[in-house]
Amino acid sequence: MSNAISGHEFYCRILDIFDATGVEFLVGGAFALDFLAGIQRDTKDFDLMLRPRDVERALGACHDGGFHAGYAFSHWIAKVHHGKHFIDLIFRAGNGLCEVDDEWFAAAPRAEVLGRSLALCPAEEMIWQKAFVMERERFDGADIQHLLRANARTLDWTRLVRRFGDDWRVLLSHLILFGYVYPELRDAVPPTLLDDYLHRLRAEAESPPVKDKTCTGTLLSRAQYLPDVEQWGYDDARHQARVAMTAQELAAWTNAIDRRQHT
Repeated sequence: MSNAISGHEFYCRILDIFDATGVEFLVGGAFALDFLAGIQRDTKDFDLMLRPRDVERALGACHDGGFHAGYAFSHWIAKVHHGKHFIDLIFRAGNGLCEVDDEWFAAAPRAEVLGRSLALCPAEEMIWQKAFVMERERFDGADIQHLLRANARTLDWTRLVRRFGDDWRVLLSHLILFGYVYPELRDAVPPTLLDDYLHRLRAEAESPPVKDKTCTGTLLSRAQYLPDVEQWGYDDARHQARVAMTAQELAAWTNAIDRRQHT
């Protein structure tokens, strides 16, 4: 497509294409963060959350509509381009976790975006994805705190806890910081949840040491724990079966790192 169009028109054309072809999506990124947490920030892209099974159809529809579309990294994100504008089609997190599924859509709030009523990423799933972003150049912890500030008293805590599962320490770390950042809102986190997590910590402390030498830090940062897995003999947690990333995809994800930023 050679005709120049504005970012707003580009976004709307893609939304129209998805509506016409039946591709379901949720709005994420800055638009959802503004609605869910009141955080406004300038953005040059538009994030849409799709189920993995819908990505190929979405890319084909965009291509048929005259736009450049393809995978940026095949395990979690694709992009649609027009000039300097682009749309991210996100179906997992970069660490291979947090896959978009039917529950995202069932719990999605709606808001006016680009002059139309659209479904947004739920607060629980936004917290889940952002909780693992702890890179040297990007840490989404403040977004987590703002999401909790605005939504803690109405969150589906049962679903959120289930989302984190065995990664409960990640959620607990953010909840501990929440009580530090917003002392007056400490009671917004269910006390029974904190009691359960602290009980787990005590139980682990009283258990025999873990012999499995795995570095789970690679689920938090793709770059900062490379010495652990490349030099110090730790197994990479991203090789676990629950992580939706092949060895080839992991290599591509790692090779894309600008290591100069992390030395």
